[in-house]
Amino acid sequence: MENLLKGSSELNQMFAALQRTGSSLRRDFGEVEQLQQSLPGARDFVAKAASRIEEMILSDLTLVRPSAGLLTPNVSRDGDGISEFLLSLSGAANFVRGNPHFAISLALRINDETRIGLIYSPIDDRLYYAEKGSGMFIFSAFHSARIRVSKLKEPHDLTVGCSTPGSWPLNLGVRRITGCPALDLAWVAAGKFDAFISEPLDYAELAAGELMVSEAGGKIWETDGQLFVTNGIVEI
Repeated sequence: MENLLKGSSELNQMFAALQRTGSSLRRDFGEVEQLQQSLPGARDFVAKAASRIEEMILSDLTLVRPSAGLLTPNVSRDGDGISEFLLSLSGAANFVRGNPHFAISLALRINDETRIGLIYSPIDDRLYYAEKGSGMFIFSAFHSARIRVSKLKEPHDLTVGCSTPGSWPLNLGVRRITGCPALDLAWVAAGKFDAFISEPLDYAELAAGELMVSEAGGKIWETDGQLFVTNGIVEI
């Protein structure tokens, strides 16, 4: 198979696993839009769809690194103690309401270091990805481009993502609550957001975006029970 992404064979194999789930997720999304009159029914449908998609991706990943461990919000499996895949469906609450702003976050860690990170938005078939030491990229419609964090720093110019209103610093620009932390992280790395502030995230949801922010020139840290992500210039 011809590599579509600039990077290693493992990166491309991981992307292929995500692509194979894309059509299924898009079909599921079309069905959940018809269930909006019954939120319990929609939640049950999305939970089953997420479980099925998780099984599909994990099955593919065992072909990439058969001895790797696995970590998702629902599954934890020990592997060889050297490598581990981390997988999460971010923005599931949006999915339930027929909102297309959700994504799959997938990372490969080797010797306790994240080496590959992918955040895939299946509805618009857009991928953000990074490989350790190689930079941050966006891929869509067979076009790949390197991207970096923004250079904005004046408070009135900033757009800042946050998980809840309570985590919002009042002296910083425009607030955005999207409900999809994985894409929030990718957007900081891509310069669409200048910062993101949240309660600490499940590491399966954080790992890919953490690598992207670092590779794009940004900063990420936790202090006093909050997660801070910036372009490296914004002061919080």
